[in-house]
Amino acid sequence: MKKICVLFTIPNFDTAGSGKALLNLALGLDSNRFEPHILCLSKKGEFFSTVQKSGIPVHVFNYLPKERPVLKMLYSCYKVAQKIKDINPDIVHSFHYSSNYTEAIVVKLAGKKWIFTKKNMSWGGSSKNSWKLRSWFADKIIIQNTDMKREFYPTSTKTVLIPRGVDTKKFEPKMPNAEILKFMNTSKEERILICVANFVPVKGIEILFEAFCQISSLFPKWKLWLVGDHSNEYGKKLKKKVIELFMTDKIIFSGKVNNVNDYLQHAEIFVLPTKDEGRKEGSPVAMLEAMANGKVVIGSAISGIKDQLQNFPNHLFQPGSSQDLKHKLEVYFENSKEENVHLGKQFIDEVSLYYSIKDEVIKHESVYLSLF
Repeated sequence: MKKICVLFTIPNFDTAGSGKALLNLALGLDSNRFEPHILCLSKKGEFFSTVQKSGIPVHVFNYLPKERPVLKMLYSCYKVAQKIKDINPDIVHSFHYSSNYTEAIVVKLAGKKWIFTKKNMSWGGSSKNSWKLRSWFADKIIIQNTDMKREFYPTSTKTVLIPRGVDTKKFEPKMPNAEILKFMNTSKEERILICVANFVPVKGIEILFEAFCQISSLFPKWKLWLVGDHSNEYGKKLKKKVIELFMTDKIIFSGKVNNVNDYLQHAEIFVLPTKDEGRKEGSPVAMLEAMANGKVVIGSAISGIKDQLQNFPNHLFQPGSSQDLKHKLEVYFENSKEENVHLGKQFIDEVSLYYSIKDEVIKHESVYLSLF
């Protein structure tokens, strides 16, 4: 039986979260039935070397012609389509976060099936028509939360709901690495609230700051760890804000790290304070990883997060409200470590039941098979 060749496309592996999700899926496919390939625009990103070592064939070239002028775009699409034919996939699965539709034209000119994963809640404004075109060209659309169906595709028969999954074994609670405490200027006696994110304005980190600072003096043993790349403009503003608040000994930045699990092992509570604006969330992997690690998880009541915490409504707070978040934090700051560990076990059970990488892979395999 001929294997189905699936070509996964992604701009780069600079933002490792999306890249890791793609690689986990590609590696998880049944090797007796599927042959994965990966195509990206460049070798940019630290995670690219990991992808190369995976054993999956990786192709690097510009597969996204510019949308204007139209005649030049169509000619470019034809040229790129010949390169796609050389790879000869049966399905091209796009992990591009944007509304770009020229990739779809390329794949259709190559005579192949094309699907994409809708990774965020972007849709309106200047990109609305592009999203409509991207969706029209698609043979299937993988959506990651229930709001996507309700808001974007209420009558479409193309959509399949597949939330993100995680390797529950990889993120299970383990003995913490003491070197991380030293690196984060934290003692064994101190307790840790953690946020793992790509630090961009929509993540609402300043809301977490406000909530934490309001109660920090009442709970002097608690520290806030911010794990992620803060080298951009927003990250620099956050660091400046911490200095202005005289909180440098309480709010600690890790910088960009690849070993997120090592930081989670030390924490008791995880918060994702994403705002209810812009691209919001699709199905945030960072929250699932924290759940798998047995953290007490708190998130803003927005798309994606609402789905993941649907069985824990008391762990949702009003988006943008530092006051509401403060009240949530107070409850779990007052708990003993043992109480938070016990509560965290419920999140491990939840993610094991509904968000394992195994389930995500099986659902994708079903979509691929349905195209033939």
